[in-house]
Amino acid sequence: MAEPQSPDDKPVQKQRRKKGRAVSGWVNLDKPLGLGSTPAVGQIRRLFEAQKAGHAGTLDPLASGMLPIALGEATKTVSFMQEADKTYEVVVDFSAATETDDAEGAVLDSNDMRPDEAELEAALGQFIGSIEQVPPQFSAIRKQGQRAYDLARAGQKVDLAPRLVRIDAISLLERLDKDRFCLKVDCGKGVYIRALARDLAQVLGGFAHVGALRRTRVGRFDEKTALGLEKLTALGHSALNLAALDACLLPLETALDDIPALALSDDAASRIKQGQAISPPEAPVYHLMSDAAMRGTMLLTHDGKALAIAQMEQAKGLIKPRRVFNL
Repeated sequence: MAEPQSPDDKPVQKQRRKKGRAVSGWVNLDKPLGLGSTPAVGQIRRLFEAQKAGHAGTLDPLASGMLPIALGEATKTVSFMQEADKTYEVVVDFSAATETDDAEGAVLDSNDMRPDEAELEAALGQFIGSIEQVPPQFSAIRKQGQRAYDLARAGQKVDLAPRLVRIDAISLLERLDKDRFCLKVDCGKGVYIRALARDLAQVLGGFAHVGALRRTRVGRFDEKTALGLEKLTALGHSALNLAALDACLLPLETALDDIPALALSDDAASRIKQGQAISPPEAPVYHLMSDAAMRGTMLLTHDGKALAIAQMEQAKGLIKPRRVFNL
């Protein structure tokens, strides 16, 4: 016969443990051709056995280059990288226009127009600054609840409104042959390089598509710190395994280099961890901040580590945490 249970003998409910490791940081992946952004994130997450992962800025399968991937607490900084400036190297092929504005689509039209270097460089100036750009028919923009590329594949012409985007610089790197030119483009968020190639050809009286595309920079993530998938996979299979992979991680703060930082005292840090607001006098300045900087978003640190992303509330004159890091 079972003994009667005392009031203290209540069954203990087990908390569900998150799968994976609580590893945090950025992987600056040099994404290969043919791999989509979402599958790339999945592969990196599995390699690092991370609980959470996300990417900063989609890169098409037909493009290679920088795809910063956030792990763990670094996912809380992804929004900052989505706003980051970018640099691309693109091969513009003036042999034809295609339905996808890249080399994958069927040819729509062509003519004999081939610009020389001087004509091309003169036309590039029209695309510098804030410009209106109509996204390609084959894009991820939602229209009537569906992705534009799904509608386009179904044979529907999608009416996409022009968008205001910013291009900071375009330079001619080299002429590859009679049809193809290699350009370098520095731009802001939301620029479609395929649309740029299409519109550039129209200005010159011809047709063009993107023959090849590589992203060489996203904010502070560039080719100097990039790692290929093959190297990361090899490290994951090495004897050192996870330790070797963790050594490749860039710190969470890499995505926050452009915002001002404040170093906190022990007491102020404790209050921030609890989600409480603090007043500026409790936050000694890590480096001299302007009045404008103090009114915006800032990084709070403690003992040299990232603690939280915070915002100054002007009405109350308090610094309020928006995202607290559990590092």
